[in-house]
Amino acid sequence: MESLKVVKIGGKLIEDKQKLEVFLNDFVNLEGPRILVHGGGNMATDIASKLGFETKMVDGRRITDYNSMQVITMVYGGLLNKNIVAELQALNCNSIGLCGADGNSIISKKRPVKEVNFGYVGDVSNINVGFISSLLQQKIVPVFSAISYGGNGQLFNTNADSMASEIARAMSETYKTELYYCFEKKGVLSDANDDDSVINEINRKKYKELLDKKIISDGMLPKLHNCFEALENGVEQIFLGDATLLRRESIHTKISA
Repeated sequence: MESLKVVKIGGKLIEDKQKLEVFLNDFVNLEGPRILVHGGGNMATDIASKLGFETKMVDGRRITDYNSMQVITMVYGGLLNKNIVAELQALNCNSIGLCGADGNSIISKKRPVKEVNFGYVGDVSNINVGFISSLLQQKIVPVFSAISYGGNGQLFNTNADSMASEIARAMSETYKTELYYCFEKKGVLSDANDDDSVINEINRKKYKELLDKKIISDGMLPKLHNCFEALENGVEQIFLGDATLLRRESIHTKISA
């Protein structure tokens, strides 16, 4: 079975031109098929603010009202996605920018209202493995923005970490999948104020200890939740780190069962 790397890059790295250049050069040098998933929350928040729209967050997740969804579609699916694809093409990496509606590739259901109404937020319900595989077989790199499709003409904002995890899980039916989360830190930190306090490996037991001690919070909570869900559903290995994560010698956090 062929290996597939699913790589998610966070918005803060995308906005740092130098770090993005480092990451993309490493990404194009990976062997075998690969998929890139990107966020962009910070830029969407900034542009929404300039337009006079307030951004609300709950437990690290965005509340997406109508105006926010318009901004997200423009920023994620347009500005960021196409610039990344253009950079990859300049590095001779044939790629295609996608959202969930393209090729019915990522179908989602609107998140039900419970304690919080997240608005136009979708939770992934189906990945079009055949469509994505057909691109990989043509040696085309899919570049997904964090927008899924509700199946009835409605686009949904979808957590990019969750999207990457769901893609990796679904593709594990036909590939040996590895999942990489590239963000601004070197990995999961034991001390939020010390960028060098990287925890080298986290298993379920260690994860519970970190939660109990409140070392993990905010945006890292859904990220690690996605990691363990993915490990339990076919993904073979998961790594978290900064722009140099794709290098063998990088300092990073490995998530294990």
